[in-house]
Formats: sequence, C-alpha cells, structure tokens
Amino acid sequence: MKAVKKVDQFYLLKQLPKATALLCKKGILLDASCSWLDIFGLPPQDETTKTKVSLLYSEIPDLKRRLKENKSFSLQHKIENTDGTRYLKSYFAPWFDEKENVIGTIIQTDDITPEVQKEQQIDWLNNILETKVEVSETGWWEFNVQTEELSWCKETKRIHQVPDCFEPTTIEAINFFKPGYSQNKVSMLFHKAIASNQSYNTKLMIVTFNGEERWVRITGKPFVKDGKVIKVFGTIKDIHDQEIAETRIKEHQQLLSTLVDSLPLNVYVKDLESRKVLVNKGECNYFDKRVEELIGKTDFDLYGEKDAQISREEDIQVMKNLTPIIGKETVSTLNGKTTHFLTSKIPHFDLEGKVCGLIGMSLDITAMKKKQEELCNLINITSMQNQKLISFAHIVSHNLRSHSANFSMLLGFLNSEKDPQERKRIIDMLTQASDNLLETLGNLNQVVDINTKTAETKKPLNLQNNIVKVLENFSALLDKDDSQIINNVEENIEVSCIPAYLDSIILNLVSNAVKYKSPNRTLLITINAVKSTEGVLLSISDNGMGIDLDKYRDKIFGMYKTFHNRKDAKGFGLYLVKNQIEAMGGSITVQSEVDKGTTFNVYFNEES
Repeated sequence: MKAVKKVDQFYLLKQLPKATALLCKKGILLDASCSWLDIFGLPPQDETTKTKVSLLYSEIPDLKRRLKENKSFSLQHKIENTDGTRYLKSYFAPWFDEKENVIGTIIQTDDITPEVQKEQQIDWLNNILETKVEVSETGWWEFNVQTEELSWCKETKRIHQVPDCFEPTTIEAINFFKPGYSQNKVSMLFHKAIASNQSYNTKLMIVTFNGEERWVRITGKPFVKDGKVIKVFGTIKDIHDQEIAETRIKEHQQLLSTLVDSLPLNVYVKDLESRKVLVNKGECNYFDKRVEELIGKTDFDLYGEKDAQISREEDIQVMKNLTPIIGKETVSTLNGKTTHFLTSKIPHFDLEGKVCGLIGMSLDITAMKKKQEELCNLINITSMQNQKLISFAHIVSHNLRSHSANFSMLLGFLNSEKDPQERKRIIDMLTQASDNLLETLGNLNQVVDINTKTAETKKPLNLQNNIVKVLENFSALLDKDDSQIINNVEENIEVSCIPAYLDSIILNLVSNAVKYKSPNRTLLITINAVKSTEGVLLSISDNGMGIDLDKYRDKIFGMYKTFHNRKDAKGFGLYLVKNQIEAMGGSITVQSEVDKGTTFNVYFNEES
C-alpha cells in the first residue's frame, strides 16, 4: 500500500497546475510538476535534469545557507534558455514528514517575465520622460479627481523653488499663481477642465516659494472614463527669460518703428525679388495705402512700366554687387503726379552674412527742386534786371551827356554871338534841343514806369477786342496805301495781361510793320493767336523789308537800335514791347528774312 501510495503522490505532483518541485536536503531534485519543468525548459526527470537543476540553484547566492535555516522565503531570479531570458519568482518552504522532521524543500515557481518586462518598459519610459523633462526643462503634474491628490515631478518643484519633499494640494498650487489675473485665470481653467472636459494652454505669472515673480506656460488635459473626468494631466514650463527677452524685443521694435515712422523719409525693405517686406508711414502716405496693401508688392504693381524697370535694375545692381546707391536723384510718376526723390539703397544681410534684400530710403525733394528752379529763375531775372539797369544807366548817361553838351555848346554860341539873326537861329536850335531832351526823358520815364509797375494785377482781356480797338487807329493810314490786315484771332481767346501793356504791344508791333513796309509790294499784315494750357501765343507777321538777323539778332530789342535808313526810326518801340511782355512773365521772339518780311511771336503767360 505504501508503494502504491507513494506512486500516487508523485503522480499527483506531476499534475499540479502550480509549478512545484521537491528537493532533498542535499538540494537534489526528487520530483517536479510538468509545469515546473516547462518553465525551465527541461525534459522529464532524469539524471541530466537533476544535474541541471542542481547547477541552476547553485548559482543563486546564499541559497544553500538559507535552505539549511529551514525557514520559508522567496526570491526573484532569472534563467537563460533558447527562448531568451525568463524572470521567475520562487517560494521556498521546509518539507516535513509525518513526524514533522525536515526531509527537504518544497519549491513553487511563478513565471513573472511579462510583469518584469512591463516594469522594465515603464522604467524605460520613465527614464525617457525624466530625460525629456530635464532637457526641455518642462515639468509635469497630475491631479486625481477621485482622491483629490496632486502630484508634481522634480522639475515642477524646481520651477516653484520648493524642496523635493514638498507635496502640494490644489489650493497651494493655485496660490502659487500671482494674485489677480493669473490666479483667477488658472482657477477658472482648472475648474472648466474638471467640469467641462476642456483642455487649456496659457501663459501666466507665478510667485515662487522664494518670492520671485516668473512667467510660466501652463497646460492641462482632462482624461475621461465612463463619461467622467477621472484625472487631469498637465505641464508647466518656465518661460520667464524668454518672455522678458520677447518683451524687450517688442519694445525695441516699437521704438524702432516709431523712429522710422517719424523720419521725413520713405523707408522700405525689399526681398531678393524686390517685394516690399517692410514699409514705414511715409511710404504708406506716398502711395495712399495701408501697410498690408503694400507688403508683398513690387514696383511693377505700384509704378508705370518704365519707372518700375529702372527701380528693379537698381535693386539687382545693389544686391548683386553689394554696392550701395547713396543720394541718387530719381523721378517717379504716380497717378500723373511727378515726384523728385533723393534715393539711397543699401544691401540687407541676414544673420549668416548673406544678402537677403535691400533697405531703401527716399527723400521727397520736389518742393526743394521747385524752390531751386524758382531761385534759378530769380537769379536769371536779377541778372537780367542788373543788365537792364546797367544798360539803362549807360543810356541815361549817354543821352543826358549828349543833350547837356549840346546845350552847353549852343549857350556858348548864344553868349558870344552879337548878330540878332544868328542869335534867333541859335535860340531855335536850343528850343529843338529842349524838345529832344523832353522826348528822351519821356522815353526813359516809360522804361522806369514798366520796371516799377510789375506788381500791377493782370486781368483777363479779350484779345480780339483789343486788336480791333488798336487797328482803328491805323485805318486811315492803311486805306491810303491799300494795305491789308488779316485778323485770324478767335473771338473767345483771352489773355491775362495789364490792359495798358497789351495795347502798347499791339500798337508798337503793328506800327513797326507799317513803318518798315516794302516799297515794292502792298503791305499785308497777318495776326494769329493759339491758346494752350500754359498760355497764348500771338503772332504778328508782315511782308515788309525784313531784318538781317545774322547782323542784328542780339541788338534787335535794344534801346535806340535801328536797322533801316529812316529818319523817323527811333529804336525804342521794340525795346518797350520786350520790357512790357517780360514784366508780365511772358516773352517775345522774332523771325525775319530781308525783303520777305518779319514775324514777331509774343507769348503771354497765363499765370497771375
């Protein structure tokens, strides 16, 4: 019966679902369950198996000593087989006989490889997480809604400047945020995360354990199970230095923007394709557009084809040769308006020293150019007036000296002459000399009158009416010689002119044509007028004697300059006409050919 019983017991051992083995007091395997042998990858029990098991347990430190103590214990160990490494947990207990004598050891073993591998993976992930936290300087926190427990990692504690042993509550965590906006904001966001499953990501300020105010970026993400938020996981990152740097950059950018916008210049930055990437207020005002309407635009979008092409070629030259254009005078036309600029363009480099575009500055010098032109005109007028003054002084000096010498000589003759008849003749000569002096003074007075009445207001006058009025004075003279005048001036043409000057100009030019008519043909005078946006051009032509301009072109409008052998020629009319028209801002030119005729072109400036 004992033998049968023994066989039954060992057979029962082999069938146990729990991996179980029996060792004798010498540590030799007596028997084991099939599940135990499977764990170790061993064949059914034989001498080889016993040896392998003995060797296996002999490698466990202090195992023999602990077995001799006849106490229960457990330990974890690992084995290497063809499937790789297997992690085991074995429980050792004394094996007693019927008399409670220790006859060996009972071993029960569990394969804990999956649990160990999972723990290793968790440890690996935790190490990665801790590494990421350390590298990114981003802390994490976790709140368990059911237990109301809040956990901080080491980095989160470091950010708050608390000891590693510090375990915060939610109230303490919220109180770290600066009272006011930041504290109210985080309280509201945390409440919404739990109550409404809302994630958040925002920038707020905390007051650390040491009393420092620092900017942080805080995030929170709820985790839901069965429709309820069970925990909230979030991160926190110290962004104080970055925030301060960004604030300073914004302040510097604002200062630079204010400075650039305040400059009396058009300032712009272009990329390599000449697209505007930055413009100041002056540039916007010039184009009458907003900043966003100019960004990305090229000169081809803003100017005419010709101006845009010139600008693009300049841009390419600056960016290719890295040679700035400094103070170049340019002319741009926008919406029909021409603007003069003093333009500078310099290469723009990126942080690597590569050219990435250009910086342009344009100063509007249109008003300056206009003043410069006005100054040049003033200088020319002053020079001309000085020349006239010198000429006038010479004429006055010459004429008065001639008259005074003539008077002195005649008076000398009169004083020495005794013959009454001769004295009467000398007195007649003195009378004629007096009349000549009065005429000279009258001519000189007209010149003075022109130069002292230039400020007299011009008026719009009908040119046709004034011509007709002047021609009435020549009707008898013209009829006598069968002379003909063709007046082609339209009735609606007006000129801006001083009335007395207009009459004098027409009178002298027509009188000049009549006086110097050709003896070989009937006089024909033709009067034409053309009106333009800038003024009126009056032309008076005749078929008279003509003037040799090769000889007299520079003298034709001089005072007392005559070019024909006529006794009644005084050389004053054309001089007077030139002074009168120039005093009103106009001009006069002449075209003439000997024995064919003369044309005087009078330009009336329409500006007041």
